[in-house]
Amino acid sequence: MPATRTTLRRSLAAAAALPLLAVALTACGYGSEAKKDDNAAPAAKADGKKLSADEVKIGYFANVTHATALVGLGRNGLIQKELGGTTVKPSVFNAGPAEIEALNSGAIDIGWIGPSPSINGYTKSKGKSLRIISGSASGGVSLVVNPKKIKSLDDLKGKKIATPQLGNTQDVAFLNYLAEKGYKVDATSGKGDVSVSRTDNKVTPVAFKSGDIDGAWVPEPTASKLVAEGGKVLLDEKTLWPDKKFVITNVIVSQKFLKEHPDVVEAVLRGSVNTNAWIKANPEDAKKAVNAALEKETGKALPPEVIDPAFKNVDILNDPLASTLRTEADHAVKAGLLKDPALDSIYDLRLLNKVLKAAGQPEVADAGLGAK
Repeated sequence: MPATRTTLRRSLAAAAALPLLAVALTACGYGSEAKKDDNAAPAAKADGKKLSADEVKIGYFANVTHATALVGLGRNGLIQKELGGTTVKPSVFNAGPAEIEALNSGAIDIGWIGPSPSINGYTKSKGKSLRIISGSASGGVSLVVNPKKIKSLDDLKGKKIATPQLGNTQDVAFLNYLAEKGYKVDATSGKGDVSVSRTDNKVTPVAFKSGDIDGAWVPEPTASKLVAEGGKVLLDEKTLWPDKKFVITNVIVSQKFLKEHPDVVEAVLRGSVNTNAWIKANPEDAKKAVNAALEKETGKALPPEVIDPAFKNVDILNDPLASTLRTEADHAVKAGLLKDPALDSIYDLRLLNKVLKAAGQPEVADAGLGAK
C-alpha cells in the first residue's frame, strides 16, 4: 500500500461525504462523549518548578492502542514527572470527533488520537486547528472471522463483516482492501459483494457470538475479544504495509497551545518518549499497568486471553509513520469518503526530534508534510 500522491490538493469533502467525515472515529471509537474528568486516570501530584502553564489538559482513549497515555498518565506516570509543577488534567474520550471538538474548544490541549480524526480535524479547520507532534502506536488491527463460515480470504463474497463506524480508520482500510481484491461495495451504504456492517466495537463481540456478523475488521482489544469467542484471525493488517508498520495512534496538539507553551509540549513529549522506552523495556509490567488503567476507566479489566494477545499486537513507538497517514488519506479519497485533503504542515516534529536527539535516539521524518 505505498503512498501514491506527493502533493495533496486543498479541497474539503464533497457535501455528500461531509456527514461521513463528521463521524469518523479514531482507531477504535467507542461512542461519542468524553468521560468526566474524575473518572480519568489520576496523574501524579505536581511537584517541582512550574512551566509556562499552570496545567495541561490531555485527552486519550481507554484502549490498548493508547498504552502510552494510560501508562504515562498513571499515578506515578513519567509524563507528570517531566512537567514538574505544571499539573496534568486528563480526560478520557470514547470517540475521535468528541476529542477533536474538545481540542478546538480548548477543553483539551494535547490528545492521543487516531489518524482519521486527525486528518478530518485538520482539513475541516483548513489547517488551523492542530498539529501532529508524535507517533504513539502502530498495528493492532485484524480481520477476525467465524472459521465455520469463512475459510479463506476468497470466501468473503456474500458475507457480513463489521467495521467500527462509517468512515473511521478501519472502515476505510477494509473498503480499500475489498476494492484492491476486486469486490464492489458502495462505501456509503456498505452494500455490495461483501456487506460492510458499521457496528460499535462494544457491540461487535455480541453480534459475532450471536451470528449477526460473520467477521470484523477491528482494532485491539476487540480483535482479541472475537478470538476469545471462537474467531480466527484471517488477516493482520500490518502484513499489508511496508515494514509491517502503519499509524494507529498519534499525538496532536492545539496550534494555539503549541505556540504559547512550547516548553509544556516538549515536557509532555519527553514524558511520552520515556514512557515508551519503559514499556519496551518492561513489557509484562507495562501490560499490567495498561490493564489496571483500563479497569479503572471502564470498571473491568481484560482477561488474560484478551489482554495478552491485544498488548502483543500493538507496537508502541515514537515515529508518527507520516507516509502511512498520507496513504490512509489516499484510501479515503479512493473510497469516495473524502476529497483530496490538504495535509501540508499537518506535522510539527521539531520538538519531538529535539527530545529524541537528547535521548540519543534517531530523529523521525514528516514525509514532506511538516510545518515550516
